[in-house]
Amino acid sequence: MAPVLALEVANAKELYGAPFNLKGYLAGNPLTDENFDFDGTIPFLHGMALLSDELYESTKKSCSGKYLHPNSVDCVKHLDAVREVVKDVNPYHILEPFCDIRNPSPGEILIRKFPKESFEEVSFDNSGQLPDCRGFGYLFIDLWANNNTVRDALGILEGTVVDWNKCTQLPYYTKDIQSTVPYHLNVTNEGYPALIYSGDHDSCLSHVGTQAWIQSLNFSITDDWRPWYVGGQVAGFTRRYSNNLTFATVKGAGHTAPEFKPKECLAMIGRWLSGTPL
Repeated sequence: MAPVLALEVANAKELYGAPFNLKGYLAGNPLTDENFDFDGTIPFLHGMALLSDELYESTKKSCSGKYLHPNSVDCVKHLDAVREVVKDVNPYHILEPFCDIRNPSPGEILIRKFPKESFEEVSFDNSGQLPDCRGFGYLFIDLWANNNTVRDALGILEGTVVDWNKCTQLPYYTKDIQSTVPYHLNVTNEGYPALIYSGDHDSCLSHVGTQAWIQSLNFSITDDWRPWYVGGQVAGFTRRYSNNLTFATVKGAGHTAPEFKPKECLAMIGRWLSGTPL
């Protein structure tokens, strides 16, 4: 949505003098183009030592490196084998515990509304603490936000919001944009800077796929791959392209990066907003 909205604002400003002082846009762990995004998943899994060399190479060969729409029975079999190997790995952060009934599948990209009955399945230990699973937070935020005491404290007028949930698919939205790559190209061609960043442990929308679509823009590199730092420690790696497009990884982060590395992401975004190199 970020480049689409940015282009609309830029066009409105040019045509109608809309009162938006657009300076640029940023997108984190962005779903951009399924062909790039999901074709990058298997190379990512292999690079993170979750797939054997043999399985990776045979899958790559049988699918010709294209995994979104398998075009042969052999490719389907290989993809099934890959899924079996990584089925218990958390796709949003491969190092964190995976609570399969708490987290949506990778294809849903955090948009499923959890049924309230699932809260009844939550088990506490003797201390009353939740198990070490980030997914529980996604569930309990729904309970918190829909609590009447919380709503009163937030000043939400009764009846204005029937049922709040973290991520929803509004019925009046239609998915008619298959790729936002052209939008990224058009907005940056208009002179607006962009920051694209990825948590480097996110397999759902990996940095591999993101870098692939960025490279398809054919921008020249103005500041090549290097580490960026917070507090004297490597916080990730970055590369800057012509058209003022900056790409950065956030070391140790998942989907999405600020949730896992807030301090580092705040520093990254603050530097970008001020025009300071990462």
